[in-house]
Amino acid sequence: MPQIRIALAQVNATVGGLDGNASLVVEWTRKAAESGAHLVVFPEMVLTGYPVEDLAIRSSFARASRAALEDLAVALDSAGLGGVAAFVGYLDHDTAGPRNAASVLHGGRVVATQYKHHLPNYGVFDERRYFKPGDELDVVRINGLEVGLVICEDLWQDGGPIAALGAAGVDLVISPNASPYERKKDDVRLPLVASRAAEAGAPLAYCNLVGGQDELVFDGDSMVVGADGVLLARAPQFVEHLLVMDFSLPGGGSYSSGAVGEFTVERIALSEAVPAYAPLPAPRIFEPLSDEAEVWHALVTGLRDYVRKNGFSSVVLGLSGGIDSAVVAALAIDALGASAVHGVSMPSIYSSDHSRSDAYEMAQRTGLHYSVEPIADMVSVFVSQLSLTGLAEENIQARCRGMTLMALSNQHGHLVLATGNKTELAVGYSTIYGDAVGGFAPIKDVLKTLVWDLARWRNDEAFKRGEQPPIPENSIVKPPSAELRPGQVDTDSLPDYAVLDDVLDDYVEGDRGYDDLIAAGFSPELIDRVVGMVDRAEYKRRQYPPGTKISAKAFGRDRRLPITNAWREG
Repeated sequence: MPQIRIALAQVNATVGGLDGNASLVVEWTRKAAESGAHLVVFPEMVLTGYPVEDLAIRSSFARASRAALEDLAVALDSAGLGGVAAFVGYLDHDTAGPRNAASVLHGGRVVATQYKHHLPNYGVFDERRYFKPGDELDVVRINGLEVGLVICEDLWQDGGPIAALGAAGVDLVISPNASPYERKKDDVRLPLVASRAAEAGAPLAYCNLVGGQDELVFDGDSMVVGADGVLLARAPQFVEHLLVMDFSLPGGGSYSSGAVGEFTVERIALSEAVPAYAPLPAPRIFEPLSDEAEVWHALVTGLRDYVRKNGFSSVVLGLSGGIDSAVVAALAIDALGASAVHGVSMPSIYSSDHSRSDAYEMAQRTGLHYSVEPIADMVSVFVSQLSLTGLAEENIQARCRGMTLMALSNQHGHLVLATGNKTELAVGYSTIYGDAVGGFAPIKDVLKTLVWDLARWRNDEAFKRGEQPPIPENSIVKPPSAELRPGQVDTDSLPDYAVLDDVLDDYVEGDRGYDDLIAAGFSPELIDRVVGMVDRAEYKRRQYPPGTKISAKAFGRDRRLPITNAWREG
């Protein structure tokens, strides 16, 4: 039977970095060639990075993308890699507008191009325009085998291009993707890929992007599934990886172009069957990470790439001794190294001894840069000059801390990390221009109860590796408090976090209304209290820094309600 060796290059591209991304393609095509691969597949829009958002409507960027693709074909050939068929995604533009495209580069030329759909400036996955009747599907003949190409969301179309490729008799289906991470994504991803392989009646190779882009993070998890739906290979999550696999396939199908159902199939011949060779051992099937490990790696990846891709070399955060700042500091250390992390203790007259000692202990455990900048004198000036009392006095403490961190950022070039979690953002338990300041918010999409789970998981992992756990136990077990007045704890203002997160999971994540919440067993008083806080805090969330998305309903990207809004549940 005809043989073919494929390589899936799960790589980390940068939006807009055409030259760097092209070099990335050359580098990983060389690795594929060294492995003996006949074709190498890159993720969706690897040449432009993904998502390009409003860059999609700039014709200048689309022209530059197309020119970079043609230059890349020549560069691959000049590097002695022209014999490997490289499947490369990029942004194109025609009379219909921006197009999400993938081309096959071979022998110094662009030999085939598959368009998916228009790509207007909508949010991720709102851009979809599936294939329509009459659209062309390119099939490339490599080593005497027919290889069909679909792009990302085409996997979601029942009876669409994959079914047409199956009817056309392809031997293998290639699917470049840029599928963002969210919790439990693989519960949907693997069954979908398996069902489409069965629909095509051919193995399906799914190559996904890895890395962070603004609020999105891509987990890789590239895979190959057999025609029977059985998982044959899987790449690890959150790291660049080359998955190489051999196939021996029947071949011998119909090789003429023409109409297949509602589609038109265009066949491009590149190479005939190669002499028989000894296949490589079956590649490893990497197991998915546990829930906490998956979330932790997503947050680390999102933070690392946001910092590095935006030209920062260090970060600064308020280190309060509490659980949120401790987890953010630990994430930053894992992402950037302790030498790039600056933690600042900013005690006021209400700060407890343990807030200072717990912050200091974390610095000692991890080796991050640690400094103390008392804010009592600053607060005193504002309070006395403006005659502040009550909430205004409490909030001026948070704002003095915010100003301190921003001043250190301006002076030393650090990126300020906001340490608020999703529960606080949901109910408005944050201070604009205070703890809400910053350039990035690593746990913005992490509910408070999950913050605790992540802290325990990270410490447990350190124990397993024989390392010092980074997060002090007291930061995990003590009652959380903003410490803006004597004896303050969060439960003075909020329901118990376990109960609160249950309500938020239904109302925010599940978009459930008042009657649904009652049916779920929550009391009317609790619902009125929590829903009211959430609805009133929309204006605060609009002003919060970006942060890594890990859920299906991340504030600012997936869930965006009107600020001026008279509708109330109940």
